[in-house]
Amino acid sequence: MNLLLFFLARIRLRISVLTFKTDQFGISRNKRFRGSFAHQSNGWARRIGALFILLAASSGLTACVYDGSDSSSLRSSWVRPDDPQEKLGAKEHPLVLAKYGGEYSDKNAETLLALIVGRLVSVSQDPSRIYKITVLNSPKINAFALPGGYLYVTRGLLALANDSSELAAVIAHEMAHVFSNHAILRREKISHSALGKDVVEGALGGSRAGKIALAANKIRLSEFSKDQELQADAISIRMIGRAGFDPFSAGRFLETMNKFRQLKSKKAGKSGIGTFLSSHPTTPARVLLAKRHARFFGAPGVGERSRERYLEGISGLLYGDTADEGFVRGQVFTHAGLGISFRAPKGFTIHNQPHAVTLTGPSDVATRFDAAVLSPTKSLTKYLKSGWINGLINETIREETLNGLPSATALAAADGWRFRVLVIRNGGQLYRFITAAPQSNLQIQAISKQVTGSLRVLSEKEIAALSPLRIKIVTAGNRDTLGSLTRRMRGVGNRVKLFKILNSLGPGARVRSGQQYKIITDRS
Repeated sequence: MNLLLFFLARIRLRISVLTFKTDQFGISRNKRFRGSFAHQSNGWARRIGALFILLAASSGLTACVYDGSDSSSLRSSWVRPDDPQEKLGAKEHPLVLAKYGGEYSDKNAETLLALIVGRLVSVSQDPSRIYKITVLNSPKINAFALPGGYLYVTRGLLALANDSSELAAVIAHEMAHVFSNHAILRREKISHSALGKDVVEGALGGSRAGKIALAANKIRLSEFSKDQELQADAISIRMIGRAGFDPFSAGRFLETMNKFRQLKSKKAGKSGIGTFLSSHPTTPARVLLAKRHARFFGAPGVGERSRERYLEGISGLLYGDTADEGFVRGQVFTHAGLGISFRAPKGFTIHNQPHAVTLTGPSDVATRFDAAVLSPTKSLTKYLKSGWINGLINETIREETLNGLPSATALAAADGWRFRVLVIRNGGQLYRFITAAPQSNLQIQAISKQVTGSLRVLSEKEIAALSPLRIKIVTAGNRDTLGSLTRRMRGVGNRVKLFKILNSLGPGARVRSGQQYKIITDRS
């Protein structure tokens, strides 16, 4: 069973996006996690549980929905105001932005995209159509197309691509969906999602959170068909070939995505991918078909790759989590805004979500962390008893001091599961840890204490030293090797494998002097 889903359904997490509300205990949502626990009626709990089942199913991002956000510099020149389909895309555009972290603004990347889109439009089947392309501030590997020429790529996808021709293949694929009217045909499928829509609106009403949840459900239900995907592949390869790009880049990028998916799957399990990589499988047959289409233009090596120009465009690109979300470095989670750090036990994996941080481990044990604001005058014991924990065992509540901070703990049990809840006060800030395990697991106390006991407040010097990871372009010297370059990478695991994937290096490949390479680091 998905423990995060269990937390959401059982502990009745109410998502509140980009808003600050205060309940009777003076708790204001922290904008980093955008969520808080709330006590509601049993009927509401059933509906919200159903809602999160829908959202959990939609977490694996759909095929070819290259999401995006608004980029005024590109919109002004590429979006056609009299396009009737543009209104359809414009309606869903804000929901896409809200779901995927908004727009990522980078002039070099935007210029790179503008040049590529311009070349592709000139050879497209519909050269009169105008497009709007946005880079989403998300580390996930994804891309979307909406009616009206709305195209989206995530910064995670930009980091994974190796040259301009590979990015051109991605964009051309999405353009093919647009002028083939796949996005319009896909909307007909959405009309069959009335049940999901009723569940979302019934649980969250007309709130912004409800609209975002509904957008996620639409994305899940609106995957392109296999035939539509293959059709878009064929059209996009013809486009990039006619535009002078390397037509073999499409198959090459499919292979890169597959390697990246396998790398992430080994680390986080199938639930850790949840993006374009899992819903848009790069099967050997699909790669082979892409290469066959490319051979129409000649043998491998034909066409322009523009790797140096591409690397220039993504130099300094943010990689991984943003500062607002906190940083995961190995087994440690650190958040500058909250001013805290804690460590996951050995064998556990940290999942940094927009609304919370979850630590999942063996034997179906997991811990959920988030933060809120609690009035300094409010009792921690009364807060635990306020009704946000289902199955709370009142006699287990204990107030104590943890690492010099006032805290309170309690146990809860429900439906064959047991919980240990810990709340920690740091001035007006409240940190909340919930550890869950099957009723038969007697290690929940020890695991919970191992996580919460590692919590510490960061010094001003430590906070000032925190920096996000970025793509850095380096030129290999005469003495550089695969080992010397990967040792310069920071904040990521499997450095050698990741370096090879990011730079499209096959087995046995060596670093070449004078060649440019991507590395990941938090240092300038």
